[in-house]
Amino acid sequence: MKQKIKLLTLVVCAALCLASGGCAKNEKPESVSFQAMDTFMQLQVYGSADTAEKIKNQITRLDRLLSPTDESSDIFKLNRDKKSTVDELCAEAVRKSLEECKATSGALDVTVYPIVREWGFIGGNYKIPEKSEIDSLLKKVDCNNVQVSGNEITLKNGAELDPGAVAKGFAADKAVKTLKSSGSPPAILNLGGTVAAFGKKPGGSLWRVGVADPENSADHIGYISCSDKIVATSGSYERYFKGGDGKIYSHIIDPKSGYPVDNGIESVTIVSESGTKSDCLSTALFVMGQNKALDYWRQNRGFDFVILTKNTALVSEGISQSFTLSSDKYAVKEIKP
Repeated sequence: MKQKIKLLTLVVCAALCLASGGCAKNEKPESVSFQAMDTFMQLQVYGSADTAEKIKNQITRLDRLLSPTDESSDIFKLNRDKKSTVDELCAEAVRKSLEECKATSGALDVTVYPIVREWGFIGGNYKIPEKSEIDSLLKKVDCNNVQVSGNEITLKNGAELDPGAVAKGFAADKAVKTLKSSGSPPAILNLGGTVAAFGKKPGGSLWRVGVADPENSADHIGYISCSDKIVATSGSYERYFKGGDGKIYSHIIDPKSGYPVDNGIESVTIVSESGTKSDCLSTALFVMGQNKALDYWRQNRGFDFVILTKNTALVSEGISQSFTLSSDKYAVKEIKP
């Protein structure tokens, strides 16, 4: 499945670079490609000699801090010892992820890690767990089991933490901060399903971020034209396995049931000025399902979305004019407050 994710990332990059003409002919970006956070990433920064490399180093450092499987990481040690003093960046990422967990009433929960692992989505040894095992592990799943005091984090009741739902968005926020401190060069940063469109392209036009086709993640169903936004997508097609019962099981787990989400949503793309928010809400709204997701947006706002169901692209009013459909498999339905 990692190869599939890599292909998706490359296609998004192609959509960004090839389908969005208007760049000055002599303007070439500093381009850096690398593997981090279990995905392929590509950074393109215009008019800055070393900013892309700085951002790469930031992201790889965050990856080392936040990985639940790297035995040298802060999160691995925390999960093992249940109480640990961590790097300030790690503590900040955990604090922000907990804020989103509580804001979404647990639709997103960064303590669902033991159940995700039990289904085999961490090591790739996929299986359908016994209900009794899921029920036992659910006792550990509660973001209130995580306490942060300064740089000290404590896990209660056997909880284990995985900030994966926030990691790329948090990294995108830090990258944008670096771009601003480096003179605000235009940049498009593809962090594997989370894309930061900073400033405008040389020439003044908007960036175009592709929305992947759930049936063929190497293609796209449309584009979002934007600047100074961070776009994050969660989809059931990203990682999954087919059980012996013939059913498809996605890696997106409902923290309340302990089972993969199966509610008719194919993907959720969130557009906002915050990478942390976009990343977290793409998962949370997927878990909520269509009706609760739309209710959440109407009550909270501060972000826009493209939610793909089987035949429909639900697009929030704020980006309905900047979303361009390029597939006849979907009909666009504008969602108003």
